[in-house]
Amino acid sequence: MFTDYRLLVLDIDGTVTNSKKEVTPKTREQIIRLQREGVKVVLASGRPPEGVFPIAKVLQLEQFDSYLLTFNGGKIIHLKTGKCIFEKHLPMHIPKRLAGDAKTHGIGMAAYGKGVILAGTVPDSYLKLESEISKMPIEYHENLAADLNQTVNQCILTGEPELLEEVEPVLFGKYFHEAQIFHSEPFYLEVSPKNVDKAYGLKHLLRFLGISREKMVCCGDSYNDIRMLQYAGVGIAMKNAPKSVKVVADYVTENDNDHDGIAEVIGRFF
Repeated sequence: MFTDYRLLVLDIDGTVTNSKKEVTPKTREQIIRLQREGVKVVLASGRPPEGVFPIAKVLQLEQFDSYLLTFNGGKIIHLKTGKCIFEKHLPMHIPKRLAGDAKTHGIGMAAYGKGVILAGTVPDSYLKLESEISKMPIEYHENLAADLNQTVNQCILTGEPELLEEVEPVLFGKYFHEAQIFHSEPFYLEVSPKNVDKAYGLKHLLRFLGISREKMVCCGDSYNDIRMLQYAGVGIAMKNAPKSVKVVADYVTENDNDHDGIAEVIGRFF
């Protein structure tokens, strides 16, 4: 039994939420109890802030000294004050060029704007799903390169998994000097600023909080969680995670996200 960890970092989809994208009562109860005991909780997600706020509210993060790490580490918010303590943007030319790339390869593309998803292609079912999950409306721009006039934290590329597997190395070769391109789901490719991932964002947060990474427990289930799990004092993969995520973890839960795997983590490590 460990009792000296000071920070619990939780991925959202497939980790703190179940298959219905809901937080179960037991998991909610345990996370709130942990915050009452003084442990800081971070929701670390590829989602934009708007897509994290509803889960944060369920977990009462705004009542405690807890944080949101959004856009896969590209933006960190202290929820209680609403203050942004860290943020990075993509170079403006990248979203504009990606819109053209997406049309060339027959995939979907969108940039996250302020409260809206700016689609550079006709919205497909995956972009519509992202809109539903992130609680942000889609605004389609036939010529996004000409219309885009705001900073962008992250872009998303969507399509059938087999097609994205073919396109990923092509776009990686084109943009690797300027951006990160990686899978968050089989049908999603995330495009973030160069070197920005969840581990990168957590380094800034730990420095801000004055907490060592050895005091941090991180939980996740997907490919964009791997670097975070490797960086953590204790990296925990969910039972429902793919094998490539489990092999980098210090611990794999006995219960999946549909059976309170995070409550198991809290009971074992806190």
